[in-house]
Amino acid sequence: MLEKLNFIEDRYEELSHVIADPEVIARQEEWQRLVKEHSSLEEIVSKYRELKNIQQEQDDAQDMLEETSDNEFKQMIELELDELSSREEALLQEVRLLLLPKDPMDEKNVVMEIRGGAGGDEAALFGAVLYRMYSRYTERQGWRLDILSSNFTELGGVKELIFTIEGKGAFSRLKYESGVHRVQRIPTTESGGRIHTSTVTVAVLPEAEDVDIDINPNDLRIDVFRSSGHGGQSVNTTDSAVRITHLPTGLVVSCQDEKSQLKNKEKALKVLKARLLDMAIQEKESEYAQNRKTQVGTGDRSERIRTYNYPQGRVTDHRIGLTIHQLEDFLDGNINEMVRELAQTEQAKKLQSQFSEA
Repeated sequence: MLEKLNFIEDRYEELSHVIADPEVIARQEEWQRLVKEHSSLEEIVSKYRELKNIQQEQDDAQDMLEETSDNEFKQMIELELDELSSREEALLQEVRLLLLPKDPMDEKNVVMEIRGGAGGDEAALFGAVLYRMYSRYTERQGWRLDILSSNFTELGGVKELIFTIEGKGAFSRLKYESGVHRVQRIPTTESGGRIHTSTVTVAVLPEAEDVDIDINPNDLRIDVFRSSGHGGQSVNTTDSAVRITHLPTGLVVSCQDEKSQLKNKEKALKVLKARLLDMAIQEKESEYAQNRKTQVGTGDRSERIRTYNYPQGRVTDHRIGLTIHQLEDFLDGNINEMVRELAQTEQAKKLQSQFSEA
């Protein structure tokens, strides 16, 4: 680890000089790339230097301890050494985490898909509850949400809803939401007061950029049709809805929310690119199936990840065994505690895996 940290510090110092060179600054594209690399190393270099300072203080304190015969002074130094040792251990843990390989998708925006599962209207209604939860969380983070495609029931439930969330680190926070969300509650239509169990499937995909996915136009079949609302009600009198079929994979995406055919096509392409990128990621990760066992979840859409129990006012994440007893607050978008625990658990497992392989 020490050799790696020294290399990172040397590279950071080298970049500090390079990005200040007027000739490099004049080459804007290269300069921006180097500035980004420099910025990515800044935190770990800062922690490493702090760690080295503490270790130097420990050496100095140890020298003083060996040289003094004053018992009271010795006690003071030993207390200082205990404090320095605690700080050193905490910093070592931070440095180990910073050295873990970064998920290259973490800083991307998100394409999120919500679909009602088992439970009919009740599942669709809970899908709408989850959409509100993610909307409120997005607001709290200062991010931006944009609906790409929607299909609601007459009761306001979600058959299928696809939307983007744009913001710094959006995918790193929301990627753990992929999977089956189970709800246990008494439906408003239930006269007997019986608890029903329904499910909603959530998929969280990193938004693909042109550099991530290159689509050959010849691989696409684009059909246009007339938009329709609930019960076949006409939304638009022109053929503005768009259906795109990616012929090599058979993926089909349709969008009809906008009155403009061009905008519907742009939104459908955004969803298609995200799904193709997700497929590429899943294929790559399947090559490292053993490594995936060290992660919190497989990202499998069929994996039941969480239960929302209304009668008991609790939400439980089955991957980490965490139960939060403020269900109403959680559904209002206060999901940070859950997000943080999921991230920390995955980091801990990755650390454990890294050391066991070393």
